[in-house]
Amino acid sequence: MDAKKAAILGEIPRLRRYARSLLRDRDSADDLVQDCLERALVRLDNWQTGESPRRWLFTIMHHLFIDQMRKVNRRGEGAMLPLEAGEAQAAPAEQVESIASREIIDALQAISPDRRAALVMVAIEGFSYAEAANILGVPAGTLMSRIARGRDELRGLLDDAARRRAIRIVEK
Repeated sequence: MDAKKAAILGEIPRLRRYARSLLRDRDSADDLVQDCLERALVRLDNWQTGESPRRWLFTIMHHLFIDQMRKVNRRGEGAMLPLEAGEAQAAPAEQVESIASREIIDALQAISPDRRAALVMVAIEGFSYAEAANILGVPAGTLMSRIARGRDELRGLLDDAARRRAIRIVEK
């Protein structure tokens, strides 16, 4: 039992990163991770020993996220809080890499949750298309379509951000 718990604890940083990509609010993301870990520990017998708990935990987290979104949609409440410019970074970035990273994160947060989840699973978390499709509970073709559309949407958002940045530089 202790080896299983240790393996699950080792996945917490990845779970937090994925939860924060799904939810824009740090506290909500931490709550989602806690709910995921709680459910995993209660259902520890469902995980087969010898396998990495990563795919199992991500599946649990994704299902919890979908349940949470459905609950919020039924109640008519706002699901995610938009990031304000002041919340995104405390001090203005002075390096180009920091600005580019912030623009990518902002653009990723601006795309739809389905596309964002697909992109994060494959591009950031390193799951194969088959694994990510299994975790998200969609056919592989649907996952590939979401990734392609998400990448297109990201490109458009990042092109707009680059244009706005260029306009600001010219105006100064």
